[in-house]
Amino acid sequence: MKALRLMSWKSEPELVEVAKPTPGPGQVVVKIGGSGACHSDLHLMHDFDAGAVPWNPPFTLGHENAGWVDSIGVGVTAVKEGDAVAVYGSWGCGKCSRCQLGIETLCERPMEQPIPGGGGGLGLDGGMAEYMLVPFERLLVKLPGKMTPADAAPLTDAGLTPYHAVRRSWAKMQPESFVVCIGVGGLGHMGVQFVKATTGARVIAVDSKPEALELAKRVGADFTVVSDESAVAKIREITGGIGADVVIDFVGAESTMKMAMGSARSLGDVTIVGIAGGTIPFNFFSQAYEVSLQTIYWGSRPELVEIFNLADRGLIQVEHTKYSLDNAAQAYKDLQAGKIKGRAVIVP
Repeated sequence: MKALRLMSWKSEPELVEVAKPTPGPGQVVVKIGGSGACHSDLHLMHDFDAGAVPWNPPFTLGHENAGWVDSIGVGVTAVKEGDAVAVYGSWGCGKCSRCQLGIETLCERPMEQPIPGGGGGLGLDGGMAEYMLVPFERLLVKLPGKMTPADAAPLTDAGLTPYHAVRRSWAKMQPESFVVCIGVGGLGHMGVQFVKATTGARVIAVDSKPEALELAKRVGADFTVVSDESAVAKIREITGGIGADVVIDFVGAESTMKMAMGSARSLGDVTIVGIAGGTIPFNFFSQAYEVSLQTIYWGSRPELVEIFNLADRGLIQVEHTKYSLDNAAQAYKDLQAGKIKGRAVIVP
C-alpha cells in the first residue's frame, strides 16, 4: 500500500510502498477515509533533531485519522468490520488514573505507552496511508449519523484541541462575557464555533489575514480585529475598556502572547494553544490582577465524543480542503505557505 512517510529528521516526507498491516490480538486495522495535515507535522519535518523526542523516523505521518474498520484481531468486541470510526490520537498506557478518565494525552506512565510520548503519526505509523494499524480498540470512537471520515478526521485534533481549551474556561464564558480567539486558522476557526455553539459569550476574532477574518465572521465571530500594534486597544474598546474574560492564543508567538496578556480582564483566563515557541515575562505586575495563564495539550476521548455530537447536529463544521494521497506532500507545502483555509485533509 502507499504511505507518506517521514524517513529522517529535517527532511520532506516521501510517498513509498509499504506492507498492509495485519491486526494482532486486540488490534484493529482501519481503512483510512481521511487524515488531517497538521502544523505540528511541519515541526516534525523541519525542526526536530535526534533526541528531541524518545522516538525517531521512519514512520508514516498523520495523527488526525478516521475511516472504516477493515479487519480486527482476536478479542476485539467494541467494533466490527465496516464500522465508521475515528482514531483518538494520543496513545497512553490505558491503566493510570489519567488514562482511566480518557485523558491519555496526560498519561503518567510513559514507559508503558505503545511509544513514549507519541502515537500514530508521532513515532508510530499514522493515517497518511491506505490502511492504519490501531493497537487498542479503546482508541476508536464510532462516528454518529451520516458523518463521513473525511469530515471527522480533522476533528480529532483541529477540533479536539480548541474544544478542550474552550471547555476548560466554560465557567467564565457567560452571556455578558467576551472571548478573544487569536489566529483563525485550522484550530482557531473551530475555537470560534465551539464558543458560539456551547456558550452565550461574544467572540472577538483576531488575525492578520483578511481571508481569515472573513472566515471568522462566517463561522460566528461577533467582532473581528486585525492583528497589529493597535489590536489590544481595539479589543479593550470593544469590551468597554475592561478586557476579555477569556483569551485563547492559537498561534503562540511572542507577539500574540503579549497581545493575549494585554487583552485579558482581571480574573480572566489566557490559554496558549499554538506552539510557535514564544515566551513572555510572567510576574505579579505583568498582567491584570488574578489572570490565569495556562497551556493545553490535545483533549480527552470523552470530549471527542461530545465534539462528534455537536458536528452530527450541524452546530460545527471544519473548513477543509481535500488532497489525494498522491498529492499529500503538496498539502504540507501549501500548509507551510499559508495557502490553506481551515484544514487540509488527505483522502486516499
